[in-house]
Amino acid sequence: MPAAIECLDLRKTYDGKVEAVRGLNLRIEGGECFGLLGPNGAGKTTTIEILEGLLDPTSGEVTILGHTWRKNQREVREWLGVSLQETRLSEKLTVRETIDLFASFYREPRSADHVLDDLQLGEKADAFVGKLSGGQRQRLAVATALVGNPRILFLDEPTTGLDPQSRRQLWDIIRSFQRNGGTVLLTTHYMDEAERLCDRLAIVDHGEIIAEGTPSELIERLGGHHVVEFEASGNSGDGSALNAWRALPGVESVRHDNGLVSLTVREPHLTIPPLLDAVAKHGSQLLHLTTRQASLEDVFVNLTGRHLREQ
Repeated sequence: MPAAIECLDLRKTYDGKVEAVRGLNLRIEGGECFGLLGPNGAGKTTTIEILEGLLDPTSGEVTILGHTWRKNQREVREWLGVSLQETRLSEKLTVRETIDLFASFYREPRSADHVLDDLQLGEKADAFVGKLSGGQRQRLAVATALVGNPRILFLDEPTTGLDPQSRRQLWDIIRSFQRNGGTVLLTTHYMDEAERLCDRLAIVDHGEIIAEGTPSELIERLGGHHVVEFEASGNSGDGSALNAWRALPGVESVRHDNGLVSLTVREPHLTIPPLLDAVAKHGSQLLHLTTRQASLEDVFVNLTGRHLREQ
């Protein structure tokens, strides 16, 4: 079976000098929910636009279900559903009219009624788009991507700005599509979303994939399953202090971020007592201390030096 999405040595250079994508290799299997994460300017959007057929690569090869954009453009477009971060739909059309319009673009669309029911929009079928709430508009945007009966769904930050209930409704829709054999390529600025939905994910920075695997594999590679975060008076984040924290028992890595020192450790109970002694020895006062499970956010910051939601 061919991969749902595959790209080999993908490159995109603007004006002959700005390298947005630098030899990126990616393989997404059928039925996966795959996350593509990266800070702004990392090349993530350019990569996705190439995969969606919206942008031509400078070099490299892209195949969708074993077919290329050059030879099979019409067929490939029939297989894709795309939901952008912000989809502007006509506010003067009803929800049903909007779905019928998008269905007319495809040879074998799904039933509009079935799609509206799946996305819990049946009661809003005759409502004007301009009267919908933010969560309803976002579900309608996903409905326009699903009505073409796609085999692959591209979702660009689908839950940005939504309330928690609307986010979870969209998560259920994504899982349902995947259970029925669909493949999902997801971008998100929410690490908990990536951790819950994605079977595998890749972190992109400076146009290259710098880490790839399942969420648990990436957290394991961080070197510890727990994070001890603390704040102490004085210069707890300067170079000499960081070296002292790094030398504590069981510490795998150290990060200073927004006044907090974060220690990645395997066994917090072996690290915390020596940490308290070290703080006292430095003549400092402990202002804050918490422990938690390591997360994808820790992996991301450790690899890129930035939080995912930083602009």
